[in-house]
Amino acid sequence: MRITETKAIVTGGASGLGAAAARRLCETEAAVTILDRDAERGMALAAEIGAGFQPVDVTDETSVAQAIGEARAQMGGITACLNCAGIAHAERTVGRDGPHALESFRRSVEVNLIGSFNVLRLAAAEMAQNDHETHGGRGVIVNTASIAAYDGQKGQAAYAASKGGIAAMTLPLARDLASLRIRVVAIAPGVFRTPMLEGLGQEVMDGLAADVPNPPRLGEPDEFAALVCHVIENCYLNGEVIRLDGALRMK
Repeated sequence: MRITETKAIVTGGASGLGAAAARRLCETEAAVTILDRDAERGMALAAEIGAGFQPVDVTDETSVAQAIGEARAQMGGITACLNCAGIAHAERTVGRDGPHALESFRRSVEVNLIGSFNVLRLAAAEMAQNDHETHGGRGVIVNTASIAAYDGQKGQAAYAASKGGIAAMTLPLARDLASLRIRVVAIAPGVFRTPMLEGLGQEVMDGLAADVPNPPRLGEPDEFAALVCHVIENCYLNGEVIRLDGALRMK
């Protein structure tokens, strides 16, 4: 699929990895609509990079359906769906205050896993209406997992479960959508320099960076964005979860 002909929606596109991907896609002349709960930041970024914007709650079916409908109308279709919306929650299974709160576990799964599926299923239905293209199919879905899906640390039960679900559904989604010529790929980032991570402070970031074998630093959001663009363009890449982590294996 040619980047210059891509019409992409990016959830969580107002900041972090989603914002980097939206920016890079626009720089490569793709049409982009940012979907995010943060309307102020989302609209500002959209205006800066030449993208569209739609407010959305990924956990709400009506909200997502409306946002996708507006994005389709603005761009004249949808050929790529990038799911970056998510939350990170840290809490031990049994801590000083007792057992892990059920609501925080439920919320992590609802936003990260169910939210991603909610968006991609509706986006795939739109892609299914696209004309068949022999060079790239009707569309591509790129979900954001995490290396926590494989080596989650203490306090990451909820986050790891939600991201593990994204990794696990990659192949069955690709198989489900194969007859429609829609590809599905997940990217599992390691530790990246995002606003969420920067909020932990420089000392914590330095400690995380020190564990990365090569290159020994945090990942940059634009490196994630570069992989997104490659996934879109490489039509033989399908049903795969790609670790992007500098060989980091968390303990």
